[in-house]
Amino acid sequence: MYNMCNLNVSELKFDERGLLPAITQDAATLRVLMLAYMNREALERTLSGGKMCYFSRSRKQLWLKGETSGHFQYVETAYYDCDADALLFLVRQEGAACHTGEFSCFHRPSGAYEPPFDILDGLYKIITDRRDNPVSGSYTNYLFAKGLDKILKKVGEEAAEVIIAGKNLDKAEITAETADLIYHLNAALVAAGVRWDDVRAELSRRHEKK
Repeated sequence: MYNMCNLNVSELKFDERGLLPAITQDAATLRVLMLAYMNREALERTLSGGKMCYFSRSRKQLWLKGETSGHFQYVETAYYDCDADALLFLVRQEGAACHTGEFSCFHRPSGAYEPPFDILDGLYKIITDRRDNPVSGSYTNYLFAKGLDKILKKVGEEAAEVIIAGKNLDKAEITAETADLIYHLNAALVAAGVRWDDVRAELSRRHEKK
């Protein structure tokens, strides 16, 4: 359920074109996804429907994000700045925010900086690539060839191994078995079409309820 208690439309200051810049962030990771613009109608549709709707300056028409691609942005909460002339939305992103297929429009760092590597997302991408582009002798391909039941069976087996390691209070064993569990859990997520960002968003929602 999205929260609009912090947004008072009557206080907003639209520019001479009737627009406001709207910054959109992923609610789970706080990563900036995109910058677009809204007129009053786009904002009202966003507030009433719970999906991000922008105003396309090039096409000069309303633009419901995801209407064509299916990559909707579901609003979690909204804010405006101290001057009341800019908007900030925290959303749950379905698929990619960028038309290039990248999760964020801001995916091209300036200079030599490289964004921090996320091992969970990295492993997820590798497993997805193995599934889509099989490699001879790949254990990942073996799992997917056997099917979802085999993957889920391995998740259960590895979870049991973590329990045993925990009972033994063996730090090295717990670490190794947890890594095995996370690998097979990643495979299960890929098979089900669930992303780590979906899991992060769910954890974020649970955190907000506490």
